Amino acid sequence: MGFSLRGMMRPSVLVEISGGSTLVVLRSKSARLSLRPSLSLSLSSYTAAAAAAGRGSGEVRWTVIGGWTAPATGQGLAPRVPFPIRFKSVSASSALRQGMTEHNDSGIEQIQLLDGFQDSYGGVTVEMKEHMDADVFAPLLRASISSWKQRGKQGVWIKLPIEYSHLVDIIVQEGFRYHHAEPNYLMLVRWLAETLDTLPMNASHRVGVGAFVLNDKREVLVVQEHSGWFQGKGVWKLPTGVVNEGEDICDAVVREVKEETGVDTKFVEVLCFRQSHKSFFTKSDLLFLCVLQPESSAIDKQNVEIEAAQWMPIEEYAKQPFVVNNKQFNFMANICLVKANHGYPGLSARATTSGGGKRNYIYCNKPEVVENFASLM
Repeated sequence: MGFSLRGMMRPSVLVEISGGSTLVVLRSKSARLSLRPSLSLSLSSYTAAAAAAGRGSGEVRWTVIGGWTAPATGQGLAPRVPFPIRFKSVSASSALRQGMTEHNDSGIEQIQLLDGFQDSYGGVTVEMKEHMDADVFAPLLRASISSWKQRGKQGVWIKLPIEYSHLVDIIVQEGFRYHHAEPNYLMLVRWLAETLDTLPMNASHRVGVGAFVLNDKREVLVVQEHSGWFQGKGVWKLPTGVVNEGEDICDAVVREVKEETGVDTKFVEVLCFRQSHKSFFTKSDLLFLCVLQPESSAIDKQNVEIEAAQWMPIEEYAKQPFVVNNKQFNFMANICLVKANHGYPGLSARATTSGGGKRNYIYCNKPEVVENFASLM
């Protein structure tokens, strides 16, 4: 959509556009005028205009948002002279000093925008790194949204540190939604394109680990927990825990056993895994049951979460009434028994690297066999 100019504007004015609106308002100290749409003009290059006001004097001076064209200095339509808008940020103090604008060669004032970087999917990510007053931030955000739309950006991510939480309401009012939160920031997103929203959802699963640690006496390492669902039930269970951000499964399970029982272990393989839903608020849960080889036997339990810890004969563990009557625990206990008695194969960890050079692991059955066959091909 474009807008045509009839007449000449004398007073200094601000051109504002609201996405999808058919009306643009020009404001100044001495004039308030409306722009009527001219549908024959392109979306990428706007022409600003209004009926002649005839008030004020001096040079025509516009503040614009987006890829606008310069106003005419006489009667008739404004010339279509598109210019690129700058993509940069300003601090609250510098924005106030500069009026959040700067001049280009055409004598048009260009509003400065929020700082952002383009992602690989045609979107923009903005990381707020300095304090900004709400009355300064709001027009910058609106101007930035207009510019991003004209530049064809699809989605916008705003990473807002917790110390700038006073800006949350403004961002939400501009159509953003919560995506996820971490201890020190909130991530908000908005889909700008007139197409199906393909922004990825927040992480849907939490990842946990369980440890099957069997010694040479066919005793399994078990614990009773201080709190949670198992509190006070007298159930002996395998040590479990949550994988930390950036932590490998094979490292997490060794860490959890050490923290809860004080026993040193070595990762052997993933024996099985279980998926459940709505386990942690609305999130699903993946639990990887891992086989560990004990490298020490003395128990030094953690007092905060663990009520008791011991080595228990594996058959005695599997025959506990709770384990027998719970289908999930019973089946996983039977997998452990088959592993102990018949060598049930699990998934070993094979260290690899990603295309970007990051270390990761592939968990597969007998990776050495895969490598041997691959070498013969």
